[in-house]
Amino acid sequence: MALFYDPVDEADLYRVEAILSENGIEYFLRYEPVQGIGPSQIHVAEEDIPRAEELLLRATLH
Repeated sequence: MALFYDPVDEADLYRVEAILSENGIEYFLRYEPVQGIGPSQIHVAEEDIPRAEELLLRATLH
C-alpha cells in the first residue's frame, strides 16, 4: 500500500473515502499524529493509484 491522499479535514476525508468505496477501491487509513495536517492519510494499493487519481479528478471537476 502507498500513500494516495492526505485530506485537509474530516469532510475531505469522508468525500475521498466515499469515492473510493463507491468504485471498489480498497484503502486503509493511517492516523496522522501531527496536529493541523489532517485527520488521517489514505493509502491504496500501488496498482490502484492511477484509477483512484482519475476518479478523484473527475469528482473534483463536477
